[in-house]
Amino acid sequence: MIVQIRIDDRLIHGQVAMVWSKELNTPRIIVANNEAAVNDTVKMTLKMATPTGIKTIVKDLEGAARLINDPQTKDMRIFGLTKNVRDALYLVKTCGDNIWEVNLANTGQFTGENVPKTRLPGNRVSLTEPEIEAARELIGILGDKFFSLLIPSSKKETVSDLLKAVGKLE
Repeated sequence: MIVQIRIDDRLIHGQVAMVWSKELNTPRIIVANNEAAVNDTVKMTLKMATPTGIKTIVKDLEGAARLINDPQTKDMRIFGLTKNVRDALYLVKTCGDNIWEVNLANTGQFTGENVPKTRLPGNRVSLTEPEIEAARELIGILGDKFFSLLIPSSKKETVSDLLKAVGKLE
């Protein structure tokens, strides 16, 4: 089971590797990203960033969904990572109860896209309109289990409250 999907455009980095994997007590990480899955250099870098003793798998979205839905992984504690809200929504819709919660942590700032974005309170999440639509859909599915939490000791805020604060949710 995926105990948490973290949406972070950096995927695996020090905070994820050293803080979140320990906090969530997850001996396995799955990176669900179509681009990383076909880039051997990126896959190698992501695996090198993972602490010793934690198994990391990099899959495209469909492969990740198959793995998450595999009956053999049902009792495993797995930490999932995606780069954006749309990918997390795909996994939640495809994998249902096999995903416990989604953390909108750090995304939209390094995409290079030259499109309008809405910055959510906290200055670490910027979303395009399609990402906001995906976030609204995730709120409808997960409710308060779709939240934003940068590190375990920071204040947890629901994504619905963050979207309300910027006038993107009624």
